[in-house]
Amino acid sequence: MGENKVKVVGVRFKKAGKIYYFDPSEFEIKLYDKVIVETARGLEYGEVVVAPKWVDEEDVVPPLKSVVRLATEEDAQRVKENKEKEKEAYQICLKKIEEHELPMKLIDVEYTFDVSKIIFYFTAEGRVDFRELVKDLAAIFRTRIELRQIGVRDEAKMLGGLGSCGRVLCCATFLGDFEPVSIRMAKEQNLSLNPSKISGICGRLMCCLKYENDNYEELKKNAVEPGEFVMTPHGLGKVIYSSLLREKVTVELEDDRILEFNVAEVTRVNKEENEVEDEQ
Repeated sequence: MGENKVKVVGVRFKKAGKIYYFDPSEFEIKLYDKVIVETARGLEYGEVVVAPKWVDEEDVVPPLKSVVRLATEEDAQRVKENKEKEKEAYQICLKKIEEHELPMKLIDVEYTFDVSKIIFYFTAEGRVDFRELVKDLAAIFRTRIELRQIGVRDEAKMLGGLGSCGRVLCCATFLGDFEPVSIRMAKEQNLSLNPSKISGICGRLMCCLKYENDNYEELKKNAVEPGEFVMTPHGLGKVIYSSLLREKVTVELEDDRILEFNVAEVTRVNKEENEVEDEQ
């Protein structure tokens, strides 16, 4: 391999979580193997979701840390025990939030694999002074405590649920990262701009608006837009609707008939030029 290539495996720590690259070192690692890796938070237990492969060095965020070892049954058991501890910690934190009357909503609790830190995820309208809460939690659990405020999209990702399509939320099943979504995407796809129609259960624009956006942008480059004049097999007319995916246009003809044509059947014209030719 060239000097600018490095061998990596892709590891995920949560379902639908981000994928991080690690050096597989000398281990024979296969897809779906469980591994112990070193992260900024300490040792973590993850699943290999990208088999060993060579990537450009510039695609790797330095420093590239190595896989410490393949996970054992004991490691899997520890993860299971941590999950049980998280449930207990969740209830304790809820009680403490209530005691301190803090304006925050607890969403999730996560133990690091080596139990060196407990992370409490919460949402709140603004900033929350949780210093006394942290002191209480640290006294109870006798380990490092981190309270992390998250947004509504992250909340939906953690809690899961069903979208308006009837399927489990994309963010909770396979979307590793949230991509920017804009109202312009809904406009280009001729969707209703009613917020209740294009918003997810998090209250933000639905992530799926992004899925077909590139196709719409490509089709729109040569599309005939509503308001343009075209020559059809039945004469001159004005486009009143354009269906990009079906590649059809609805045209109002000069005799007031409204007909639908394939895009290939019509030709853009300049109405003023056409009128001048008729007069001559």
